[in-house]
This record gives sequence, C-alpha cells and structure tokens, in this order.
Amino acid sequence: MAETLLLTCGEEIPSPLLTCPATASRVDGIDIYALAQADIGVYRGLLVSAHADQRFLVTMQEQLEQFLRDGGILVICGHLTYPFLPELSPFVPLALRSFEDYRVWRVSEHPVFAGVDTDDLTFRKGIAGFYGRGHNPPPTGARVLQRLSSPDGPPLDYVYHRLGGGRVLVHSGNDLWMYANDGISARRIAPQLLDWIESPALPGEDREET
Repeated sequence: MAETLLLTCGEEIPSPLLTCPATASRVDGIDIYALAQADIGVYRGLLVSAHADQRFLVTMQEQLEQFLRDGGILVICGHLTYPFLPELSPFVPLALRSFEDYRVWRVSEHPVFAGVDTDDLTFRKGIAGFYGRGHNPPPTGARVLQRLSSPDGPPLDYVYHRLGGGRVLVHSGNDLWMYANDGISARRIAPQLLDWIESPALPGEDREET
C-alpha cells in the first residue's frame, strides 16, 4: 500500500500521479465520494485536486480534521469556493494588469520545490498563468513559499501546522502534479511532494520564519 492517497474526481484522463513511472507506485487513488467509507488514517498524505467537489468536502470536515489531528499531511490544490477547514478562506482572483502579474516568485525554500525553476511555473508551453491566477488567503502563522506578481505579491503557495502535528500545504491553482510528465524542471514537484510526505518532519520545518 502507498503512503499517499489521491482523491479522484471522475476524470476521463487519469491523473499524471497515477500514470507517471516516477509516482504511480507511490500513490493510491479513490473516488472522492468514497471518502466517507475510506480509512484515510492508514495514509500519511491526502491529496485534494483542484477539481474536487468542495461542497462535498465540507460535509467531510470532521474526518479531515481527525486526519490532521493524527499527524497527517493534507495537500490542497485549486480555488477555494467552499472552504472545508475553518481556517481557510475563499479564493481571491488576481487583479491582472499584464502577463508579468502571473510571474511566480519563490520567497522561501521548501523540499517540494527544490530545483524547480520559477520560469517553468510562470510559463507552460510559452503561456503564462497555468500555475496560478490568484490566491487562497493563508491563515495566521502560515509559511508562504511562493507569491504571484512580485516578492510581496499575493501568497500563492503556503504551508502551516495544525494541532496534533498535522500539516497543510495549499496551492492556489491547478494541481501541483500536472507537470509530472513534462520535460521541464517542474516535473520534479510530483516526486518531491511524495518525498516530503513520506519523510519525517524536521524540527521547525514548515513553520513561519521569524
């Protein structure tokens, strides 16, 4: 059994995580609507796709919170319209002035993004905006990893701790693993995300820098 569980959402094309040779054997997938019957406590990581039914996840809030209280890692991608944890907030679209506003700025190093060129996030196939077009406002104490537009711009990616040792990584855009089969540095994100989930947390890791 894998250590990470991906909630699938009826996609006609399987997630790259489940097809890429570097990740396929390291991830289990279940339909999101089977979550109520699933024993997610046997996993270290739970991945929520940008295509997830957030209204359904609101009804699963207690199960998700128990997973975090038990020390699990929850990875959330997408625009939050129905926040399913109490500290999360709805998505705020980017006030776009030019394509440069889509530029990704790394403001804090993290194992998930090690060796990933931010230009490969800003542009995909020569087009800007695939990676992020706004932000889900972070809760107090979150450590911001990447921002949009400028080093002081909207917080695009962040991580924070919850009671019980659980951690939450939020990416305010398309699935982090969408690059798994691409021939660019961003393909490192998917396996490095699984490495981070599977590795013991280091003292002070993922906490806000002061």
